[in-house]
Amino acid sequence: MKLSSDQLLARLRQPGNEALAPIYLISGDEPFQLGELADALRSCARRQGYTDRQVFFAERGFDWQSLSAEQDALSLFAERRVLDLRLPGSKPGDAGSRALRAYAARPPADTVLLVTTGKLDRSQARSKWVTELERAGVAAQVWPVEAGRLPRWLQSRMQARGLDPDTGAVQLLAERVEGNLLAADQAMEKLLLLYGPGPVDTGQVIAAAADSARFDVFSLGDTALSGDTPRALRMLFGLLAEGVEPAVALWALARVTREASRLAAAGQTGAALDGAMTRLGIWDKRKPAVRAALQRHSQEHWHRLVRCLARADRVIKGLEAGTVRDELIQLVTGIAAQGAQEWVRH
Repeated sequence: MKLSSDQLLARLRQPGNEALAPIYLISGDEPFQLGELADALRSCARRQGYTDRQVFFAERGFDWQSLSAEQDALSLFAERRVLDLRLPGSKPGDAGSRALRAYAARPPADTVLLVTTGKLDRSQARSKWVTELERAGVAAQVWPVEAGRLPRWLQSRMQARGLDPDTGAVQLLAERVEGNLLAADQAMEKLLLLYGPGPVDTGQVIAAAADSARFDVFSLGDTALSGDTPRALRMLFGLLAEGVEPAVALWALARVTREASRLAAAGQTGAALDGAMTRLGIWDKRKPAVRAALQRHSQEHWHRLVRCLARADRVIKGLEAGTVRDELIQLVTGIAAQGAQEWVRH
């Protein structure tokens, strides 16, 4: 059975928990939510008398026979037990696939198998070991909380703790912890400790929450394409502060700029935009931002930005005088600007 991460979390935390399934498969690449779900399951299991736990790290060289042996063994310490299998690479290999399928075919009584793994791509999600674990138990995949959903996610979590934030407090906290849900959770706990349950305003957030935003370099270019200049610049500054090399940030900006330049040129020849985006391998999720950027800027504007990329590359390599940070700022604002007249290349 498949459940969303929120559905599974609610089930595990509700009073008077229903009987646990024999198998739980939790996957995803967002570590805070993955750990939160796994912790909730372990806590629920303890409340129901599963007091024995065996932990397995299925890394390179792992002996899958040890899982099979536990499947056939009785616990020496408790009537009920949890087998906690951690699969970092999302690919158990042939031996692991066989062992997991065999387990799913006859899960032992009074035992819960918890499998936590990284994000499953489309082909992995359809593999036999995954589908057979799903059929025998419960599967949930966690997804990163995107910027647009983060304020609502924060507000819900704060209210569950007895905090009543105003709109400004939620927005400020979202800006300070974007991409770092662990920092978000810690900030909420700190607010509760400092001020107790009740209203929360921006001043309290400023006092309690450090700027802990963590950004993904792959999102930098798409954020600029969307036209959100303040957020794109905040991402750029955050990435540089985290130690991301300027050349990597430039690569992210170059990727979207060259895509847009090619699409603008294709549009001049009468090519259908959707078809051109598909040929360039642009995912459906990214297409609205790309389309919006093409509507804002002319083909010549994109050509100028491509030339700016070359200059920024030379500055980064020390082949031309200039300030690396300023070059990257110019590129971000050039992509995100609402019109060519708002962007002047110095």
